[in-house]
Amino acid sequence: MTTMADGVGSMVRRWRERRHRSQLDVSIAADVSTRHLSFIETGRSTPSRDMIERLCDELDVPLRERNAFHLAAGLAPVHRERPFADLGAARLAVEAVLAGHDPNPAVAVDSHWDLLAANAAMRRFLADIPAELAGPPLNMLRATMHPDGFASRLRNPAQWRAHVLRRVRRQWERTGDPVLADLLTELESYPAPRPGGDVATTGGDIAVPMLLATEFGDLALLYAVTVFGSPRDVTLDEIAIETFFPADDATRRILVAAAGGA
Repeated sequence: MTTMADGVGSMVRRWRERRHRSQLDVSIAADVSTRHLSFIETGRSTPSRDMIERLCDELDVPLRERNAFHLAAGLAPVHRERPFADLGAARLAVEAVLAGHDPNPAVAVDSHWDLLAANAAMRRFLADIPAELAGPPLNMLRATMHPDGFASRLRNPAQWRAHVLRRVRRQWERTGDPVLADLLTELESYPAPRPGGDVATTGGDIAVPMLLATEFGDLALLYAVTVFGSPRDVTLDEIAIETFFPADDATRRILVAAAGGA
């Protein structure tokens, strides 16, 4: 019969193997004996709340999954999950970053790339997304890669598609989130761009840019991702702020002009 301790032990082992870590390596790093870690993984010992957090810290387990660890050990979850609107100072910080990034596009997304908030520049880009893609929630990757979304306007569709699929695959491998597995399958099912259809990239020797045809002109955009340090709330742990920057002077001028209504 499977007990709650067996469940949490299996979870510890599964995450340790996902991170390609040995019992010896994890036990040294988490300051626990290899024998005790082995007992936890086989269900012969039930980890305390402190031990769960130490092991999860070492194995880089997301807060949502940490709550599942505690429940499997017969303990109450320790990490709250508030709606984005209830995150107080953190929400204000997100909104300040987004607003301050105008006239360049910026967006806040959750761990599935579902839209949480966007600045004025990004809302201009999203204004003509078809209703079937607009949600809610609006998924930024679906909106970008779907044939009825931005995909038809990408000037480097093959390069950007490969980049997006690698990114989702890495995130899925890190978290094991089944929603990401489904999203990856969906994105892979979209028609592949024709070979040789990409235009030469601007700034491609620095990072992979998004080359996008818009009513304002062709844009070349680089992006950066910002996350909160030391989160204690599940929602905050899963928020990423994606800020886009012009990769050339022409894009910079177009974004400024678009913000001014020119």
